Amino acid sequence: MTDPSIISAPSTPFQAVFLDRDGVINEEDGIIQSKEQLRLIPNAGAAIASLNEAGLPVIIITNQPVVARGWCNESELDAIHNHLRELLRPFGASLDAIYYCPHHENANDLTYRMVCECRKPRPGLLKIAAQHFHLDLTRCVFIGDRTVDIQAARSAGTAAWLVRTGFGGQDKKCDATPDSVFDDLQECVTFILKSCPPVPKTPQSRKP
Repeated sequence: MTDPSIISAPSTPFQAVFLDRDGVINEEDGIIQSKEQLRLIPNAGAAIASLNEAGLPVIIITNQPVVARGWCNESELDAIHNHLRELLRPFGASLDAIYYCPHHENANDLTYRMVCECRKPRPGLLKIAAQHFHLDLTRCVFIGDRTVDIQAARSAGTAAWLVRTGFGGQDKKCDATPDSVFDDLQECVTFILKSCPPVPKTPQSRKP
């Protein structure tokens, strides 16, 4: 259990919660190329359901170079994400949106070969989501298991929280320090709901 005394709480309530996918919601299983590889991390479904009940948008921000490498096309990736939603449904949990980057600078498929602004650790996807949902990124949190997530949060101006599930920050891709470290998504959500009452729902806080 994380010592709450070392957790950095925001000065204002959160408007939305951004989540990395692999290692935060579902178990790390190498490169996910099929829905059969998806297995929820224990308590992740219940944690997301709690955020839903509180009226907080839950938005996935994920790199998916599997598309760029030609191991999975975007339609197949959509099927994987639809299956993830199906796995969450029995818990009463849902996702407000999934934003993914299909690009990679060394892509096998030239259509996706580029240095883009949407691939973490760059903050492009967070900025796009903020526009769609009318969010103030300084009043949001990004929860991830890798340093690329933490760096993306830093670049976007969101709170940056690391979980010990998945890579637990051991990917060593970026020199980025999280604001807080939690055992898992459930512990993050418990802290959010106890310490940071969500902003009341308004039409502007949802995707049009």
